[in-house]
Formats: sequence, C-alpha cells, structure tokens
Amino acid sequence: MPALFGHPQRDDCQVDSVTTPPTKPAPQRVPKATPNASPASKHAGSAFARTTAGQDSLPEVHASIAVPVAGTWLRRLLAFSGPGYMVSVGYMDPGNWATDLAGGSKFGYTLLSVIMLSNLMAILLQALAARLGIASGRDLAQACRQSYPRPVGYLLWFACELAIIACDLAEVIGTAIALKLLFGIPLIGGALITALDAFLVLMLMNKGFRYLEAFVVALLLVIAGCFLTQIILAAPPVAAVLGGFLPSPDIVTDPAMLYIAIGIIGATVMPHNLYLHSAIVQTRDFARTDEGRRHAIRFATADSTIALMLALFVNASILIVAAAVFNAHGRTDVEEIEQAYALLSPLLGVGVASFLFALALLASGLNSTVTATLAGQIVMEGFLNIRLPQWARRLVTRAIAIVPVVVVTALYGESGTAKLLIFSQVVLSMQLPFAVIPLVQFVSDKRKMGAFAISKPVAALAWVVAGIIVVLNVKLLVDTISG
Repeated sequence: MPALFGHPQRDDCQVDSVTTPPTKPAPQRVPKATPNASPASKHAGSAFARTTAGQDSLPEVHASIAVPVAGTWLRRLLAFSGPGYMVSVGYMDPGNWATDLAGGSKFGYTLLSVIMLSNLMAILLQALAARLGIASGRDLAQACRQSYPRPVGYLLWFACELAIIACDLAEVIGTAIALKLLFGIPLIGGALITALDAFLVLMLMNKGFRYLEAFVVALLLVIAGCFLTQIILAAPPVAAVLGGFLPSPDIVTDPAMLYIAIGIIGATVMPHNLYLHSAIVQTRDFARTDEGRRHAIRFATADSTIALMLALFVNASILIVAAAVFNAHGRTDVEEIEQAYALLSPLLGVGVASFLFALALLASGLNSTVTATLAGQIVMEGFLNIRLPQWARRLVTRAIAIVPVVVVTALYGESGTAKLLIFSQVVLSMQLPFAVIPLVQFVSDKRKMGAFAISKPVAALAWVVAGIIVVLNVKLLVDTISG
C-alpha cells in the first residue's frame, strides 16, 4: 500500500496487537449490481479507497438500504434521509439543555445568535464527515487508524471512548430525571432502568436500519411538538425573538454572558457525531463510482443540513421558553432541569406545560442512547479492529455510565447529579479537538481524498471553525476547573 495512505508501516491487511483471537470471518454481503458501478471503478477517486474486503463500517447494515438511480429529486432525497436525523440527536441531548435554560433565563433572547452560529458550525463539520465516509468508504475512526502511527491511534481511541462515556452519562442523568418527573421514580431507580434500552436498540437493529431511523425520527417529532406547544403557550414577542438572532456586542463585553455563550458553542458540536455520521452514511447502497459518490454527498449533505435545522429549532425553543417564562417573570436563576420543570406550569398557568417539558426530556434521553450505541461500536471497530457483540458493547458502555450516577446520587443526593452533568460536558469538550482536527485534515488533503477533497476556501473556513471550537472549549475547560 502506498505511503500516502499515512504511516508507512500500517496496512489494512494487518491486525493490531490488541485484536481478539482470530475467528471465522463473517460472510460478506455481495453488493447489489448497479449500472454505474464496475469492479475497476468501485473505489476510484480517493487514496483512502478500500483495497481489501471485510473492513466495512457497521458491516451488518453496510449498503443495506437501496436508493433509486433515477426519479425525482425529492424521492432520492427521501432515500438518503435518516443519517442526518440520527446525528441531530446529539445536538439536542440533555447535556445541552442546562446551557440553553441558563442563557434564556439570565439574558433573555440575546444568546439566540450564539445558538445559530454554533448550528452553522455543526452543519459544516457534519457535511465534511459525510463526505469522508462516502468518498473514502471509511469512517473517521478507520481513517485515523490507517493514517496515524499506532500510539496516536490508541490515544485518539481512548479520548473518543471517554467522550462516548461522558455522552452516555448525560443521557442516563437526563432520562433518570425525566422518569422521576413523570412517574416519581427515584433517580437511582431511573438510572438502573436505562440499562434496558440496550435491548430496544438491539431489537430495532435486527429489524433493519430503517426501523432504527424511524424510531429516532418519531422521538424527534415528539420533542419538536412538545416545544412548539410550549412556545405557543408562552407567546414570546416575535420582534424580541427575531432580534435575538442578530449578534450583540454584549455577548463579548459581558463576562457572564460570554461564559454561557462559550458553553453553548462548546456543548453543541458532539465529537462522537463526527465518527457516527461518517459511518452511517454508508448504509445507503449508492453506486460506488465517482458520479455516484458525488450524488450521494449532495443528498447526504442536504439530509444533515435539514435535520440540523430541526436541532436549531429545538435548542432555540428551549432558550425562547426560558426567556419568555423565567426571564420575563424575573426568575434569572433557573439553571437546572428540575427547577425549570417545577416553575413552568405555575408561571404559565397551564398544567400541561411541565408535563410536555419532561416528556421532551425523556424522548431526548431515549433517542441519544441510539447514537451512543452506534458511535461506540464504530469507534471500537474502527480504531482497534475489535468486533464485540452489540449487546456486550452496549451493556458495558451503559454500565460505565450508570455506576457514577448511582454512586453520586447515593452520596451527594440529587444536586450531585447536576454537577455530574456539567462534568460530562467538560469531558466532551476535552475530546472535541481530537475529532475535529483529523476530520478537517483528511477532507482537505488531495493525496487522500483525490477528486473529493474540499476546495481551499472551504478548507480555510473549516480550519477557522475548528480553531474557534478548540479555543472556546479550552477556555470553557479552564473556566470550569478554576470555578
């Protein structure tokens, strides 16, 4: 294999020293023949293109969803729709709720511009992740393993595993809080119940990847419906909401506002989403030719952009509701989820408001488990070439997240879980540079991406976005540690 793949001593035919004892290889699915794909052209166009079989990302669902080669634009877009919505889950998970609530209750609608800016950054990075997966046939973890020396690969794997555990931690806390608010289940009991979602994910995966996507989209619609109803009930002034999307100099000059703004941006882009997106776009059975890849990149980018606009609506809605209900009534101290739940109905004068808030939180927590499960599988298989049974991978990851929640709740009470939620976001911030920098490096390198490398202006913009995210996350980490 040419040295331009990355580190010269690595080869796709090698198996890392940590690989489990050899087992009988799984039978390979024979790709569906397409009029545009030929054996000679199947992996053309990218130096990352695969030369050996058996290395597909998420092999059990790889190229399992047929896409039409002809037809209307809408029909083809619908065939590619799904991965973007699964990725959007990470941008509205329980970890983001606290910063949105604090921003709205303290500063009204001013920080809506920050939510919009962070969402635009996410749209760009997710489009790059989709491009990498489609053009190269590799997910981000596989590309890192192939291009970097083994010690660097292990470091990136360890950092990403920490991020996935931190994300899972936020999901456990969010789901446990929602179960307590809706059904009166103690936090410890709710945290233990979340282990059962492993079997839900397995059941959906066994039925087909489209079922998993449908489950995610259904819960996203529940979340969006809950917040749309709350906005109607809160009736915020339209002029103030629209004005909030215009950047204000106060965001930079006010230290307290700047701190929350950094938290919003730092908590928006989820590092594991970049690994996830680069893998699940490969579930579509598009023509593995240069032309087929170009079409797939366009539709995958449209899919993720539309889905992330839904995430923008949800995050903006949390802040708008907090501003219209809490800030407008002088309650600028609302920062925690349970506090918001307790005040919503009394301040709005509508009993269903708090119920809708908790229902959206439960849907958000359940939805996020899907992305964490798949991201964990992708990262372990991509970096280490270790393939565990899905149930084992899910239970191990979930157990690592449940234990700290149970211990902290038992020792410090419910206030401890709020601090644990903040800690999980700090861990995510620490890992973000380890995902963003390799991604931008790969997609801007013509030696690796060939004709699918991004243009110089897009590459410059991507590096600026990466730099902003890294700097803001480092500052958020330092401020959090220093108190």
